Amino acid sequence: MSIGQKPPTSSVLDLQILPYWKHNIPLNDPPLQTMHFCDYDYVSLAMIPIFYRKWQKVGLLVGSLALLSYLLYPRNYQASTLKKEVIKQFWQLPTGSRIAFLNVPSSTLIKQPYPIVYLHGGPGAAIFPQTVEALAPLSALGFHLLFYDQLGSGLSSRLSDINGYTVRRHVEDLHAIVNQLGTRKVILMGQSWGAVLASAFIATYPHQVHQLILTSPGPMYPINKQAINISAPDSISIKKPNYSNQEALEATTNLRMKFATWLGTHLGFKLLSDSEADAFADVVASKSYLSTLCDTSIKIIGRTGNGFYSGLMTYQSLQKQEDFRPKLRGLKTPVLVMKGQCDNQPWGATQEYLDLFPNHHFAFIPNAGHAIQIEQPERYLDTICRFLMKGTKRNFK
Repeated sequence: MSIGQKPPTSSVLDLQILPYWKHNIPLNDPPLQTMHFCDYDYVSLAMIPIFYRKWQKVGLLVGSLALLSYLLYPRNYQASTLKKEVIKQFWQLPTGSRIAFLNVPSSTLIKQPYPIVYLHGGPGAAIFPQTVEALAPLSALGFHLLFYDQLGSGLSSRLSDINGYTVRRHVEDLHAIVNQLGTRKVILMGQSWGAVLASAFIATYPHQVHQLILTSPGPMYPINKQAINISAPDSISIKKPNYSNQEALEATTNLRMKFATWLGTHLGFKLLSDSEADAFADVVASKSYLSTLCDTSIKIIGRTGNGFYSGLMTYQSLQKQEDFRPKLRGLKTPVLVMKGQCDNQPWGATQEYLDLFPNHHFAFIPNAGHAIQIEQPERYLDTICRFLMKGTKRNFK
């Protein structure tokens, strides 16, 4: 076959395409662009793999740089500013934590002997104005109330090493706070995750708790897979919330936040600044509050001050937490457990608390969700008051 002559056509191209210099083509032959191979320009066809590999590498490099830029470039989130007037004072604890707190002193001449320490939910949430407003009337019964932002949330300090956010650290912070109050015992009131923290505390320091109030308690860890799936008795009409935390997360998350979460939980690495991470947590909270309500037409404002890394890593620690259930069995401490009809926590979690604490009182609140104090504030306060006054020498009418 001479130069420029087309080879016999074949239905199958079974020849290996080689660079033109490997075909022994004389350099003094007609210009290469006149050579044909199966009706295609021979040199162009031979060079396709070379150009393809070159641009494939360039594309891979550009794509990788774009992905890294997307993952590493800080974001700005539209979140409202934390209302700093909620918290008035700070403690520097022996644990190293700088804790923001609010005192609501007793407004009566006769003081109750034990203060109430409120433990907010999350982990990683903060003290919200609505909670303070709902419980402040207890001061008229002689109670001193203390509200504080847990480490890593609200106006309390953040940790540079996120591996320091553990259940144990929160327990020891609370222990230091109780000692700061200077009373022999306290009354602990825990909401959601706060109920888990209160239980972990009384398992460690049972002699420092006079009474325990657990509202919408979250599940204990390690999860009891059999107990968690127990259905509520027929006498209790449970309703599923119209919205879930997962829906809120899916509506707000992005690839950068997923990457930051993975780095935190798997490597203990802090990718984001606290300001960026916490602003994202506020955005999620601005939607997830709907999961705490029966009536989702209610608007809750001021749910800011959330701590992203405190929540992420404390929850990670919680899943590895040593089982403290055996230390709770047999405790004679009076316990109030409250659950709303549309609570987003499984009934099995609530049932565990009732089984573990023999000296308990259970209150089921109709037409209320996880945040009972928002939808049924009067019923919420009345139930708590009656329980508290049973443990005092003063009569409650």
